[in-house]
Amino acid sequence: MHFYTKMRSNMTTIFRVLVLALLLVGCATQAPNPSPSNDLRPQKKAKNVILLIGDGMGLTQISAGLYMNNNRLELERMPIVGLHKPYASNSLVTDSAAGATAFACGVKTYNGAIGVDPDTVAIETILEEAEQRGLATGLVATSTIVHATPASFIAHEKSRTMYEDIAADFLDTEIDFFVGGGKKFFDRRESDDRNIYAELEEKGYLVSDYFKRNLKRVNPDYTRNFAYFTADADPLPVSQGRDYLKPASKMAADFLNKRDTDNKGFFLMIEGSQIDWGGHANDSDYIVTEMIDFDSAIGAILDFAEKDGETLVVVTADHETGGFAINPGSNFGRIEPAFTSDYHTAALIPVFAYGPGSELFAGIYENIDIYTKMRRALGFEK
Repeated sequence: MHFYTKMRSNMTTIFRVLVLALLLVGCATQAPNPSPSNDLRPQKKAKNVILLIGDGMGLTQISAGLYMNNNRLELERMPIVGLHKPYASNSLVTDSAAGATAFACGVKTYNGAIGVDPDTVAIETILEEAEQRGLATGLVATSTIVHATPASFIAHEKSRTMYEDIAADFLDTEIDFFVGGGKKFFDRRESDDRNIYAELEEKGYLVSDYFKRNLKRVNPDYTRNFAYFTADADPLPVSQGRDYLKPASKMAADFLNKRDTDNKGFFLMIEGSQIDWGGHANDSDYIVTEMIDFDSAIGAILDFAEKDGETLVVVTADHETGGFAINPGSNFGRIEPAFTSDYHTAALIPVFAYGPGSELFAGIYENIDIYTKMRRALGFEK
């Protein structure tokens, strides 16, 4: 009798352990926690960080650009390659706002959030921290400058669609340089009668726009903050004549380098925004032309970084758009495309790095770790 009693007791214990294990597995499946960033330290501190974001740029977008550009991209100059996990706090498929906020603030948040956590609490961005530490800062985009990606580095709003509120947030920092579209959100506002364009000028900014003069003819004074609007609303696709991403990127790096009179360095974010728009349109030619344009900007930045020797360059994307595929029948110079969606997908996203601190970006990690790794490379430690 004693034997069977003991046996039943043991079986009960095993059953309880199995139930507990299943409950733990179930909890982990329903609410996965972001893995912690590794604790590596850079072999050499970076003085400057330039983050280039190809919005909607997955591995196939890169491949298409490569095959349609004589089997060559500037990206190939970058020796370190990793992958990040792009999911948002409320969805496996992220959007640009949550994705960029992860890079800018180091938090997973909900789709549509601009510089805020899941409870809509404002989180300091790496650009704002750089400003506070005395670094020069800048933003360049081929979308409006109040679009989700650039906005997430300088604004704090509960929704990415609050364009006029985001424009007003530009007055809350001393960002040194920004170039992008969206002039109307600054000087022809619908929600109030403010003129943010004029208010920037009153703060001491040199402000110009596409209507006054072409950006290529502008010679900004590095002793003053600089703002330039490339379009009233969205800039044109590169295939329709937009030509400013590469020169604006080079101008931004040179300007911020000169602006850095205290030798503290600078932080610059550059977005190739319309790769994403080509994915939404399921338009392979649109994707390819935007990808090649973005790659030319990468080349200009790598030229700067090679000459400078103290600049970390990171290239990645917030998410992939379109479920883009290159089908059988494709060849160099001609691809047969296919799409699974007209929205974003949840595929892992490549990360490329060059310069001091680049070794931190190898491996597979969360998108929020890009924020951590950039801060670590700069020597920002709280």
